[in-house]
Amino acid sequence: MRISVLDVGSKTVRLMVADAGSGVPLPVHTAKWRLRLSDCVEPDGVLPQEAVEQLVAAVGAARRTAHRWGAEPPLAFATAVVRSAPNRAEVQHAVASRTGVGLCTLPGEVEAELTFLAARRWAGWRAGPLAVLDIGGGSLEVAFGRGRLPDFVASLPLGAARLTREYFPGDAPPDPARVRDLRRAVRHQLRDVAARIRWEGPRTAVAASRTFQQLGRLCGAAPGRQGPFTPRLLRRSDLGSAAERLAALPAAERALLPGISAPRAAQSLAGAVVGHTAMKLTGVPAAEICPWAIREGILLRHIEDGPSWWAAVSRADDDLAPTEPVPLRVAAASS
Repeated sequence: MRISVLDVGSKTVRLMVADAGSGVPLPVHTAKWRLRLSDCVEPDGVLPQEAVEQLVAAVGAARRTAHRWGAEPPLAFATAVVRSAPNRAEVQHAVASRTGVGLCTLPGEVEAELTFLAARRWAGWRAGPLAVLDIGGGSLEVAFGRGRLPDFVASLPLGAARLTREYFPGDAPPDPARVRDLRRAVRHQLRDVAARIRWEGPRTAVAASRTFQQLGRLCGAAPGRQGPFTPRLLRRSDLGSAAERLAALPAAERALLPGISAPRAAQSLAGAVVGHTAMKLTGVPAAEICPWAIREGILLRHIEDGPSWWAAVSRADDDLAPTEPVPLRVAAASS
């Protein structure tokens, strides 16, 4: 059985085609399209028509790629950049009607549950009570559990791209006062969730997402070319030092640091502040960097629970869609 999953994130659209006959999603092909949707979002959160056109083109290309690799149309989902858009329903309709791919927007709590499942399968039962942190472009997901699925999940508006737009809009090194303001805001948002994680007392902490992977590399973790099975540990003290290092540099120069890619350089500081503050408040001195996250979680649920699970998720998303979609806005022509 060959299945595919498509992840529409704040910066990229990523396709994974995997063989699942053995009960484990083994990737056979991956592809990505850099759209940087979060950079196109208007002040009120609306995705303009130009961005939607790019998204439709990328989803159509992903479907054709999945077909060439012998997979059905992908299980497609969008994270906070689409989920939070006032014109979300119109965006989903444009994608579905023009590509034949239903684009589901998962609630943040469901994203946390799926990422936890992936981390649990990767870490195994030896990990014991497990805490998972996942920094996306629009939100931070936190999960804790002792079994296959989490006992506790939370989704907070602490994504790296979102906070960068709010606190660090320019390219120059930010005012230290703005960094302090961000750290204070993160502490406020995380206070109750962190108290729950400390009370639960996880044996193992896992950090998932591209943001954590790049920050881990900056802090000395092995490069990706050494493969997914190389252990990678992110220490809180190293991440705190990395945040100070990133804050001293303009966004363009951060891309010259180990692990920091040019598309994510601007938001790397916000990601580091959120990650370090979350680890500090939850009492996590170090976290294992997990190469599996939400995409693998979706594939695992599909393998273990069958296609009916995704159908139920899609129906729930339809039920939550606004009854009166907000029309797409046509970008004004430049003078």
